[in-house]
Amino acid sequence: MLRISKLTDYGIVLLARFAAAPRDAQLSAREMAGATTLPLPVVSKMLKELASAGLLESLRGAKGGYRLVRTPDAITVAEIVLALEGPIALMECTVGPGHCEQEARCTVQEPWHRINRAVHDALARVTLADLARPAGGTALLGIQNAAARATPSHPNN
Repeated sequence: MLRISKLTDYGIVLLARFAAAPRDAQLSAREMAGATTLPLPVVSKMLKELASAGLLESLRGAKGGYRLVRTPDAITVAEIVLALEGPIALMECTVGPGHCEQEARCTVQEPWHRINRAVHDALARVTLADLARPAGGTALLGIQNAAARATPSHPNN
């Protein structure tokens, strides 16, 4: 099963909250914990990690907090996954040369590279704005809309 970690999932939820907030909104860890019902220590850890990765800016002071460094439509899910999980690599060989001892005689390496590129490209076509956009008028994240845009049969691809 291919799955992102729970912490990356939390990081995406936090970033989507920032994306749904007014532009340049400064939100504290406490506010984010309340808004997402995630534990404050987890939120604090993830906000620091997202700031270290260059996706959030940390603002000090009494009215400090965090804010997005770029607009939500300029941040892709591929970037977020890279920042929180590392390179998108479905198999050891897709990390780069020398990561698999079977590399020299592997007959499925090239197809896995194509699959890995397709997954990366699909994630790169989905933005943080897509994730934060309500689907069908509900308060849910717009994952359905983003997934539809990322499918190869979609006319805009």
